[in-house]
Amino acid sequence: MVGFARAFAVGLHGVHGHVVEVEAHLAQGLPGLVITGLPDPAVAQARDRVRAAVLNSGQRWPDQRITVGLGPAWVPKHGTNFDLAVAAAILVASGAAPAVALDGLALLGELGLDGRIRPVRGVFPAVAAGAKVGLLRYVVPAGNWSEAALVPGAEVVGRRTLRGVIALLRGEEPLPDDAASEPPAEQVPTPLSAPVGDLADVVGQELGRRAVEVAAAGGHHLALFGPPGAGKTMLAERLPGVLPPLDDGAAVEVTAVHSVAGTLPVGSGLVRQAPYQAPHHTATVAALVGGGSGLARPGAISLAHQGVLFLDESPEFSPRALDALRQPVERGEVVLARSGGVVRYPARVQLVLAANPCPCATAAGDRACTCTPTARRRYLGRISGPLLDRIDLRVSLLPVASAALYAGFDRPSPTSEVAERVRDARAAAGERWGQLGWTSNAAVPGQALRAEWRLPRHVTAAVAWALDAGELSARGYDRVLRIAWTLADLSGRLSPDQGDVNEALELRRGLVVV
Repeated sequence: MVGFARAFAVGLHGVHGHVVEVEAHLAQGLPGLVITGLPDPAVAQARDRVRAAVLNSGQRWPDQRITVGLGPAWVPKHGTNFDLAVAAAILVASGAAPAVALDGLALLGELGLDGRIRPVRGVFPAVAAGAKVGLLRYVVPAGNWSEAALVPGAEVVGRRTLRGVIALLRGEEPLPDDAASEPPAEQVPTPLSAPVGDLADVVGQELGRRAVEVAAAGGHHLALFGPPGAGKTMLAERLPGVLPPLDDGAAVEVTAVHSVAGTLPVGSGLVRQAPYQAPHHTATVAALVGGGSGLARPGAISLAHQGVLFLDESPEFSPRALDALRQPVERGEVVLARSGGVVRYPARVQLVLAANPCPCATAAGDRACTCTPTARRRYLGRISGPLLDRIDLRVSLLPVASAALYAGFDRPSPTSEVAERVRDARAAAGERWGQLGWTSNAAVPGQALRAEWRLPRHVTAAVAWALDAGELSARGYDRVLRIAWTLADLSGRLSPDQGDVNEALELRRGLVVV
């Protein structure tokens, strides 16, 4: 007796998915199970998990030679999400369910030895990739059902056990507690966002609040320098709150990254809030940009995609870890080559650095500092020049005065007001650049700002002098122009004037090291 069946699964390579044909062939011969198609160790070990799960689900294991092929055979297969498709193909090939039940059906999930279906990472991008090529019917673990159901047009069924899947293939009703039936949530809970707080809580730092507003309106990177207690961390934590909600495209990208990383909360919907990541200063290169053995996992910069990556006490990070951010920050993408292959993760973030001006870090600032000028330069020199040159806004904060702490009048603008101004500024930039494919002022190429969008010579006189004097690099010159366009958008002007360019220049070169 020879049996054959074909099911479908979806393999992931980073956040990109590809449909995998799972073929099962039963033939006379020495009993055993062989899995072909470049499986990694996790896939190869499926033979033991699948056999135990089938037997513990009350089914007979075929006493034949079983060959399972994962095609295309030249594409490496990673992870445990092929277990369910392998089990279904073997059961149908052995006659336990009709072959027609697998037509156009993809199955994703890891099997426990007792037949339970465990959730796996990356279900959302996997279902999205399959739906893009016309594969619209899915069986997924109940714990992944809510995220899989977010994909438009996909018909998704959630099951908790292999028994429930067998009942589905046979056209029978599953046990009441075996099916997932909860509707997906409208928005993700707060763990991906910064701590809740209002920008009005930051007192006495008008320049710092202005810098946060400009950074949010234009998508600019930001560096905050000042003594302890000046409000650097508070300002950084409130930046995601003034960023606009993610549009559909950005929400899908962010949700896919967190699904692959396994950080997407169970029962959540598309991530609509800008993510926030604040790794500790002891974080390694792999923790920041991604890594690991086999196929690399996303790091903090990818988990902060379309949001904020905050590095507090940035000079305390290892220089190697900081320099590893240079290329991803510039390109908006991380490319990681490991033994399991080369993967790409999106990494379009707003980088925020915070640092004390010197090693002693006295709260009183310069009045009590005992550090020599050489020590100060050496401390801040841990942030390399090439990385700092990629930071658009560099602001030095002064210690907060007592008058600011007790001032009951002239309360600073709350987050809601600043967020409204940011939305208006982003809308103006989108109307100007949208047809050209640029989403924010920070994304506009410098060549465009110096050619068809060139400002009059008298408007850019100050920044041109700074470039000729060696205060700015050519990259810094372009970044000043981008900031100036953001300042014009916040003011409601169609193009920057001389005041916008001069303010942009001061925000750019605000760091003073003595």
